[in-house]
Amino acid sequence: MPTNNNLPPAPEGTPVIRCRDLVVAYGSLVAVNGLTLDILRGECFGLLGPNGAGKTTAVEVFEGLLRPRTGTLEILGETWGRSDAGDRRLRQRLGVALQETHFPENLTVFEIIRLFRSFYRGGREINDLIALMGLEEKRNARVGKLSGGQRQRLALTCALVGAPEIIFLDEPTTGLDPQARLTIWQAVEALVRDGCTVVLTTHYMEEAARLCQRVGIIDSGRLIALDSPAGLVRTLGAGEIVEFKMEGEFPLESVRRIPGVHRAEKRDRQWILMVNDSAQTLPGILNTLSAQGMRVDSVSTHQATLEDVFVQLTGKGLGDE
Repeated sequence: MPTNNNLPPAPEGTPVIRCRDLVVAYGSLVAVNGLTLDILRGECFGLLGPNGAGKTTAVEVFEGLLRPRTGTLEILGETWGRSDAGDRRLRQRLGVALQETHFPENLTVFEIIRLFRSFYRGGREINDLIALMGLEEKRNARVGKLSGGQRQRLALTCALVGAPEIIFLDEPTTGLDPQARLTIWQAVEALVRDGCTVVLTTHYMEEAARLCQRVGIIDSGRLIALDSPAGLVRTLGAGEIVEFKMEGEFPLESVRRIPGVHRAEKRDRQWILMVNDSAQTLPGILNTLSAQGMRVDSVSTHQATLEDVFVQLTGKGLGDE
């Protein structure tokens, strides 16, 4: 498995988050193990990993909620814990939207946003934010009457009231319907166009592929891959994936020798083959298996995606423990 030393250097740009050899531990459990990373001004950066990989812990250190055991961290040139005044200055420049936020049920949308706006010396106009998040019709609605998607848009609005230079979004569209998810995607894209830095954790690969200029994959507390979504997909060395299930045993090396197959793996009864052109390669695969008396139960093909990279690197899906 690659380590930080194998990762490409950060592209040109101004880092707003710089961490070096960051270690975070809960007793003997090391949650973040030697994280070295630059996040650049004006990019949407995605941090992906299986459950328990350490990505949420890393983000909580960035947000100032946790202190690392060792290593260094700078956020917008400041260091958490150096002084109370420095911490207050830094919090004025950050926004945080959690996966689930609880607001007083009897307050209206406008009252909630006005309350959060009062916490900041400067910031954005409330009416502009309400329009940005598509909450005009719910302006005077009480929080208790909002849908899940509307509540999540309200949480993102509250994270934006101080006009943050960096905003942290923790799985912002989990459980939302497609239309609500699209609204938040469009809002994030608008933030990046305006020069805001977005740090995103997500369980949706299509979300990371659409929104993020770069993605870091964490597993067991270590950063194991870092590149643009397209760059990570190119590391597979093939443009398409063929998956099939079959009964019986067949040597993995024999599958790998089929013309057009670049890489092959077996997970339980599932075979995953990486190829350039499934239309050309699939007949050869099926003919080879048939000649050996093997019966294929199901076959599917798809374009190589960020999810294929993630599974290739970690052996897990995003939601796996």
